[in-house]
Amino acid sequence: MRYENPFYMTEDAGSADLISGGRLQLGISRGSPEQVIDGWRYFGYAPAEGQSDADMARNHTEVFLELLKGEGFARPNPRPMFPNPPGLLRLEPHSEGLRDRIWWGAGSDATARWAAKLGMNLMSSTLKDHESNEPFHVQQAKQIRTFREAWKEAGHEREPRTSVSRSIFALVNDTDRAYFGSDRDTNDQIGVIDSTKSIFGRSYAAEPDVLAKELAEDEAIAEADTLLLTVPNQLGVDYNAHVIESILTQVAPELGWR
Repeated sequence: MRYENPFYMTEDAGSADLISGGRLQLGISRGSPEQVIDGWRYFGYAPAEGQSDADMARNHTEVFLELLKGEGFARPNPRPMFPNPPGLLRLEPHSEGLRDRIWWGAGSDATARWAAKLGMNLMSSTLKDHESNEPFHVQQAKQIRTFREAWKEAGHEREPRTSVSRSIFALVNDTDRAYFGSDRDTNDQIGVIDSTKSIFGRSYAAEPDVLAKELAEDEAIAEADTLLLTVPNQLGVDYNAHVIESILTQVAPELGWR
């Protein structure tokens, strides 16, 4: 959201949702570390005095969420080429219900609470701030519970959605084993990103029966209502389809996923 004009984004999101028949689930975040120093400046943006680029991204997001409500805010021209409806004008096209289908990619417990306060769904990936000495999946499960508590405190009427991302590979043939079967690293990794200590969640790669047992012990997967699978798109569409199908047919039934 550091790079986004929230007005243009509202128009684009509304268009995409209407074209898709109201099926858009839009995930946004402040943005990941980049190769260019202060790249958002080249797009004409700069944080206000005393604010960071993360603050700027959250400010853009708050404007975006307000615009998605579809409320009028702009005075109509009294002498337009075409007649205007009465009252203030909103951005068009407007898609009813899209406001409830915005997800925030939270990297910390604090931004999860902020997302809950604003009524966004929670999207938590394979990386978050290292905020305790516990394993990644335990910290992530606590982040989800923190989000839900903040949601309840905010008094929103609808139930929120929460998702976690995982890299999961069922080893069902020789190709799978060649790609992912050797040198399995079953540990989380700790690193520093943008001067922040971060924890990276492990990948899962094993025979289907072993995989089901390992995934059953992942507290964050159990806590979330949605699991997003990350796939190695450089290996091609056919192989990605195989990866997903293997999980759906040989792992998901054992865990009661649908």
